[in-house]
Amino acid sequence: MHFSVRTDIGRKRTFNEDQGAVFVLDNGYALAVIADGMGGHRSGDVASAMAVSLIGEHFSKLGSSIPQSKETWIAWLDTIIRKVNQLIFEKAQSSPEHEGMGTTLEAAVIAEGSCYIAHVGDSRVYSVNSETITQLTKDHSYVNALLASGEITEEEAEVHPQRNWIMRAVGSERDIEPEFYHVPFTKGDYLLLCTDGLSNKVEAEMMRELIVADNTLEEKVIQLIDLANERGGEDNITAVLLASSDLGAGAV
Repeated sequence: MHFSVRTDIGRKRTFNEDQGAVFVLDNGYALAVIADGMGGHRSGDVASAMAVSLIGEHFSKLGSSIPQSKETWIAWLDTIIRKVNQLIFEKAQSSPEHEGMGTTLEAAVIAEGSCYIAHVGDSRVYSVNSETITQLTKDHSYVNALLASGEITEEEAEVHPQRNWIMRAVGSERDIEPEFYHVPFTKGDYLLLCTDGLSNKVEAEMMRELIVADNTLEEKVIQLIDLANERGGEDNITAVLLASSDLGAGAV
């Protein structure tokens, strides 16, 4: 397996509240994480940095207690994300400058041909192969709730003035309810984790075309971020791309 991680401030923001990382165990199991922070006084970058580093620390310390099934991986992700949520929430309560901070969080464990995903917020995880791209996660957003209830159309959702309002974030409340997904991850598959700075600017099919093109993973990620910037770059942009093939950058 191979991976590439890249984050970009974009063209309009003065600082970057996104974080992204991949952590790898000695046995080759990998954890990919992205977070898009929010909050005043630059506290969004504190929340996203805490989320990524804390879950990475817990993963790196698994040792001999590595989960062995879908159920135990999901239980582990659930426990860790709830711990991270509590720590960020307590940090937000401890200082006026951090009040109200929170972050989206996508955490994907790849182990033994499977991918176990935990999702909070409106960052996304996509599964990609040569034929299709599938959005695995469902945005925890106000607009997506309106869309699901049939109150607005997909076309209206794309231009809705509140399309960036999220309804679930790590650290913004005392309790959190992550959503979980389990998909195969086998040879020829790609997994893309990205913040809305990318997904709001580059349509899914264009993502697929760039990802399956004959380039290294690093080149693919750079092209995705460059395109988002060319189309406005109003937000921070972060992408983590993993491949189970023998092409790419950052071999595991």
